[in-house]
Amino acid sequence: MNELEKKSFYSFVTLYLVSSFLFVLLSGYWYYSAQKKSLENTTYYKLNHIADKLSGLIINAQMKRKTLHLPNEKGFEYSLIGANEATKFQTGYYEKNGYKILVSDAPQKHLNIKYVVVKTNEYFQKLYALKKTVLLVMGVSFLFIVIISVILAKLFMKPVHQRMEQIESFIQDVSHELNTPITALKMSASRAIKKAVYDKKILTNISISTKQLESIYKSLTFLNFKQKQQEAEDVNLKDIVAQTVTYYSELTEAKQIKIQTQLEDVSFHIVSSRAELLFSNLLSNAVKYSMPQTTITIKLDKNSFVIEDEGVGIEEKKLDEIFEMYQRESDIAGGFGVGLSIVKQICDEYAIEVRVESKLDKGTKFSLLFK
Repeated sequence: MNELEKKSFYSFVTLYLVSSFLFVLLSGYWYYSAQKKSLENTTYYKLNHIADKLSGLIINAQMKRKTLHLPNEKGFEYSLIGANEATKFQTGYYEKNGYKILVSDAPQKHLNIKYVVVKTNEYFQKLYALKKTVLLVMGVSFLFIVIISVILAKLFMKPVHQRMEQIESFIQDVSHELNTPITALKMSASRAIKKAVYDKKILTNISISTKQLESIYKSLTFLNFKQKQQEAEDVNLKDIVAQTVTYYSELTEAKQIKIQTQLEDVSFHIVSSRAELLFSNLLSNAVKYSMPQTTITIKLDKNSFVIEDEGVGIEEKKLDEIFEMYQRESDIAGGFGVGLSIVKQICDEYAIEVRVESKLDKGTKFSLLFK
């Protein structure tokens, strides 16, 4: 990952973990408070129940004149306070020295017993166990969240990483594509200056390089999301196709590529510059991936535009990917992987169906079907 990706990755993980930690902390505190209150109530009711039970036995023993037999209450301790000791006690529910204590006057001085005192440390033992359990669950939960956050961050960053790689590759390809015509221009201009005479070959090289730069510029301009919207109009596609063929004539002649055209007048409602870019990218691709001394066939009628070359062709498994941004159908020629993506975008904008047929080492055929 580069520095920007690392920054995004750690920012995402940090934000996720902080928010998750607060959620776990609040959830743990809420659960602990609820359980503590429940445990408090349960302890009080148990103490109260034992006190009432003992008081009932005391009253019953006096009323029936029986010997008092007191049961053993596991986990609880109790004392019977006589009337002469009662001044040291006061009824109520207390917490003292690690015990929960209940003082009840339910015996009502039967058998001369005024108070029943019941106490237990079970509450604090269970509360301590509850704290350990809650902290353990919170710790495990947060550890699980940390693992999930890293996985999610990697999944989140995966398409970003892929896009960054595509953009970096795109920048490298653009740099390479720009370097070729710029170098040719510099060399041709230098030679022209040295010769100080008219040289058709040098001027042709300058013209071809200039047009390559202009083609790159138009593609990059189309990719600019802030480009100004233009009004569509009825244009004759035959004129635009013919202009495009003428535009690339110097390049096709340099590669000894023959272009056969069969064009009809076709009126279509489209932004003129969009149509120029559409046909320019298709023809540029055909020229780029055609071998010298081959033929490119172009047909235009009211139903379709077809361009077929005798070039290197495209693998069948790559046919579904060629219209994706930054994807190049072959590494044989240059390019930066946006031409066919632009073609698809323009076709989608004007409801034109695109079909492609190709065979390796045989050539490629693009068909645009007008609706």
